[in-house]
Amino acid sequence: MNDFSLTIKEKEKVILVGVFGPDLSREQAQEHLDELERLTDTAGAIAVKKILQNRTNLDREFYVGKGKIEEISLLITLLGADSIIFDDDLTPSQARNIQRITQAKIIDRSGLILDIFASRAKTSSAKTQVELAQLNYILPRLTRAWTHLSRQKGGIGTKGPGETQIETDRRLIGQRIAVLKEKLKKLDLQRLVQRKGRADISRVAIVGYTNAGKSSLLNQLTTDSVLAEDRLFATLDSTVRRHLIGNKTILLSDTVGFIRKLPHGLIESFKSTLDEIRESDLLLHVVDVSSPTLEDYIKVVRKTLEEIKADEKPTILVFNKTDLLKDPFRLAELKINYPNAVFISAQQQIGFDVLEKAILEHMESDYETVTLRIPQKAYKIAAFVHQAGTVLNTKYVDDSVLIKVNLKKSDILSAERELTEFETETRTAFEEYEFK
Repeated sequence: MNDFSLTIKEKEKVILVGVFGPDLSREQAQEHLDELERLTDTAGAIAVKKILQNRTNLDREFYVGKGKIEEISLLITLLGADSIIFDDDLTPSQARNIQRITQAKIIDRSGLILDIFASRAKTSSAKTQVELAQLNYILPRLTRAWTHLSRQKGGIGTKGPGETQIETDRRLIGQRIAVLKEKLKKLDLQRLVQRKGRADISRVAIVGYTNAGKSSLLNQLTTDSVLAEDRLFATLDSTVRRHLIGNKTILLSDTVGFIRKLPHGLIESFKSTLDEIRESDLLLHVVDVSSPTLEDYIKVVRKTLEEIKADEKPTILVFNKTDLLKDPFRLAELKINYPNAVFISAQQQIGFDVLEKAILEHMESDYETVTLRIPQKAYKIAAFVHQAGTVLNTKYVDDSVLIKVNLKKSDILSAERELTEFETETRTAFEEYEFK
């Protein structure tokens, strides 16, 4: 009989470090550090110590000061920690200085988020976008990786293999970045063709802070099976599903969750994914109503929407997880402060009728019933109108067809622009013609 033994790999132990000061209270910094702990857990490590340091100004050499770093170095030995994770981004020199004293692996917030994205990326598009963001992050930090090969003094004849290796690495990374950007262009083109193919259907994008319940909402509304778990960044790729509300079909898309201090490189790399938000007709901004800092989360999402130029989109604020909110006074307070918001529980399917009614009202406000006069030779425009809208009646007059249709306002403008080359009156009053 064979003797089998199961070895469980021990999780990497890390120390988390954050700061508070004039612009950030201790309570806020503690909440940020708690979020960093959740990110650490998502990355597969365990936080053995959380440290908050009061600083009026960040130390340019050691972030929290050399004395504090020496203290952390002792804790690494005592706790058997492998790494230190900082809640802000470090400069390459700060990371190098801290690593020299602690001899530990140094990770900043952007590095941690990029690592999580790399482990979560499943599709070719997501993997390409994450790799591009990682390489742009690594490029200015190459000197840290190769310090063991560099010579300390400058001058003629002192350029050693370290500097040569750095230049080689920079060149290789630059070439790889160019390849990835070209690949993303092709993927963007594919997405553009896909979006054009469904341009006649109203699109609703679900946005929100990570772990607000966006995927759960999509699953319950469309009876689908998109990955939804109680972890940060469960969704990286946009997932688009059809959904019927009343007599209107809409396209619902679940998008990558936002988070405070989201690395700018990720926003740039995930441009094509975020296009689902930019090109949508309506946003559902999902908020975890049970979070004690939901107002901060709302601000982060709004700021990110502004950064990707989607802040002027029509938006419905959707407070999710009402089943987890035990304080009825808090719920009443939120309803007063956000009178136009919708309150739901995606898991319990509570409030869906109110949400769908709000979506339908937004959709209908974006539509108009008009009668278009279209020359028979402009058959492509007539076909577009039939496909994009709800045709209520048609009538042939001379060499034209009158089509009474309920159509998106943007599609009406598109049709009228196309009709200008035919030099004909396009929009006609209903009462001028009798439809039978």
